[in-house]
Amino acid sequence: MKKKIIRTRFAPSPTGYLHIGGLRTALYSYALAKHSGGKFYLRIDDTDKKREVAGAREKIFEILKLFRISWDEKPVVQSERVKTGVYERAAMSLIRSGHAFYCNCPPRNVKESGVPKVLRDPCRNKNLSSGAIKLMVPEGKEIEFYDFVMDRKVSWNSSEVADTILLKSDGFPTYHLAVVVDDHEMGITHVIRGVEWLSSTPIHLLVYDYLGIEAPLIGHISSILDPSGGKLSKRKGNVAVEQFLEEGYLPEAIINFVILLGWSPKDNRELFTLEEFVEAFDIKGLQKSNPIFNKDKLDWFNGYYIRKKSDGELLHLLKPFVTNVFDESLMSRIIPLVKERLTKLSDFENLAGFFFAFRKPAPNLFGKNYKLHLQEALKVISQLEDFNLDSLNEGLMRAVKMNNFKTGDFFMDLRVAIAGSKITPPINESMVILGKEETVKRLKYALYEI
Repeated sequence: MKKKIIRTRFAPSPTGYLHIGGLRTALYSYALAKHSGGKFYLRIDDTDKKREVAGAREKIFEILKLFRISWDEKPVVQSERVKTGVYERAAMSLIRSGHAFYCNCPPRNVKESGVPKVLRDPCRNKNLSSGAIKLMVPEGKEIEFYDFVMDRKVSWNSSEVADTILLKSDGFPTYHLAVVVDDHEMGITHVIRGVEWLSSTPIHLLVYDYLGIEAPLIGHISSILDPSGGKLSKRKGNVAVEQFLEEGYLPEAIINFVILLGWSPKDNRELFTLEEFVEAFDIKGLQKSNPIFNKDKLDWFNGYYIRKKSDGELLHLLKPFVTNVFDESLMSRIIPLVKERLTKLSDFENLAGFFFAFRKPAPNLFGKNYKLHLQEALKVISQLEDFNLDSLNEGLMRAVKMNNFKTGDFFMDLRVAIAGSKITPPINESMVILGKEETVKRLKYALYEI
């Protein structure tokens, strides 16, 4: 028998930023299909026009391309399919078979994925001929399916499932109808989605059953938890992929971090490119426990991938993070000094901004002997004919030994005077880049102006 081709999809709604959990769903769905040579599709679930954000659809395309998550065929857009009448025909089929009914009740303030307080709608027995179309949920029916991620059967009694809107009075479907119709017509074999959609699954299974079509295999992945407790949310901090990119996290670092938020390889390996992840992907590696969003781990991945970049690549990547005039020659000299110290690209400004503009040092940053330290440093530097790293190193270390200075204290005061901070690239190399004249100027300011 010919093996069935795996077909998966990612179906985001253009209602704002792409959540880091959404990226994870896309990655797992992509890997599930591509690992076996299957197909991965993109669908835009945009039937909730009131919540749609202008430009969000294009941003989704842009981000997926940036992460090299490529889809097969043209993206399916639900709002465009509304015009074909495909959802209305499905809803009318359910009306005719007695599995749906018209409802004229005023809309309740309930999210589509939520459960209304009133499970049985008062309109279900009124035989209305117009209005929104709702699913007529039966009483006492056992609804069950096998969740291929949780690796167990999940069941509900239909008496606990609410009559749910399938087609709104404006002709637009809700998620509950559109997801069934579209997944069927797209030939989707496996659906990976967040566990928050588990409560909607009995509704979808009933619609599949009543339309006489086969449901795909469905798997619900765990929730990503905030370190402080509870589900990762915008209220608690960064959750948008765009925000992480704007902060200077590299796509390859984000991918590597996200794929391990709920999936683990057999050999406990940590470093993966997208291609390596696809090759290694195994459904059994999807974890049932909720992972914690460990930002320190993300920082580690990002630092690792930054250091894998060539200086030339970093020159290009850092350009958006330099607020001063971008001097390629100067940047080319600075990058080797800061490369090992960058956690994210946005750190560059704090770490190396003093090369572009003088930062007045705060008096409280200096040690108690800073004037003695800076006087000796100024004396050494002023007398250097060749202002290069070797002569600077030799001259300053001679001054430290002759005056019995503590080496760490001496160079810390130099850092503060030159960079206005205690955290800097190697300070002697930094002074060489700044040049003798600018270095002397900054030392004199620290000595005589503070």
